[in-house]
Amino acid sequence: MFDQHTKSLLPDAELSRRQFVLTSLAAGFALAAQPISAQTIVTDTAGLTTQEVSIPAADIAFPAYLARPEKGTRFPVVIVIQEIFGVHEHIKDICRRLAKVGYLALAPELFARQGDVSKLETIGDIISKVVSKVPDAQVLSDLTTCVAYAAKTGYGDIKRLAVTGFCWGGRMTWLFAAHEPRVKAAAAWYGSLVANPRNNPDFKPDPLRPTFPIDIAPTLRTPVLGLYGGKDQGIPLETVEQMRTALAKGRSGSNIIVYPDAPHGFHADYRPSYRQAEAQAAWKAMLAWFKQHGAA
Repeated sequence: MFDQHTKSLLPDAELSRRQFVLTSLAAGFALAAQPISAQTIVTDTAGLTTQEVSIPAADIAFPAYLARPEKGTRFPVVIVIQEIFGVHEHIKDICRRLAKVGYLALAPELFARQGDVSKLETIGDIISKVVSKVPDAQVLSDLTTCVAYAAKTGYGDIKRLAVTGFCWGGRMTWLFAAHEPRVKAAAAWYGSLVANPRNNPDFKPDPLRPTFPIDIAPTLRTPVLGLYGGKDQGIPLETVEQMRTALAKGRSGSNIIVYPDAPHGFHADYRPSYRQAEAQAAWKAMLAWFKQHGAA
């Protein structure tokens, strides 16, 4: 069952529905991500152990993708938080890339209770039918469960724990870094920072998503590296500056890098938004950040 806080955030209809539980990960790419770019990166599994796993929570067992080096034990752990498209092939490939450099990477399907976004054909449907129904409290609880699972595999060293996420997962990366004290370092890729970035006068707070990164910035203790695009149409640069100001009030040592010519989703090599130079520079910066802060 849900904990009381999560339960209080869910409409009664959602609690009673409970008809769909995702039990396996999508094959390939989400339908809404089509067509797939020819420049998509494919990381092989040579020297790796990769598998779909089932992670037991209080109410369900949700699927996740795990990748780690084939030889050795006690690898540093990275929890990889998905985009709105779920744990599809791109997120799995990111796990393999991290495993190639020595990490145990674990990407949980965080929409498992609400629906299978891989079968939905538009971003609008993904947001309205699934993502809008996912409570932050549920996500944070599942991510904490993933940390425990990584430790129980016998291969993960959660004393060297990092987290990274993209878009929807970028926002959750900031929040999880504030929520879970065992996280040594985090990297948030173009996640929204404020609840109302365009100052829409008709904006109404969402009870399922009550907190945004700017709210936790002054009290944040974990060093987070924000990776943002200067031409991101959904995350205005003024909100990035607001976040920097809020971070300066605390002592986390967090930093934000803005790539001036990069759009939203500049790391997503399977989409037209991909910018190779910026993506490679940001990936290198992320790995260096993890190493600098004891998560390598």
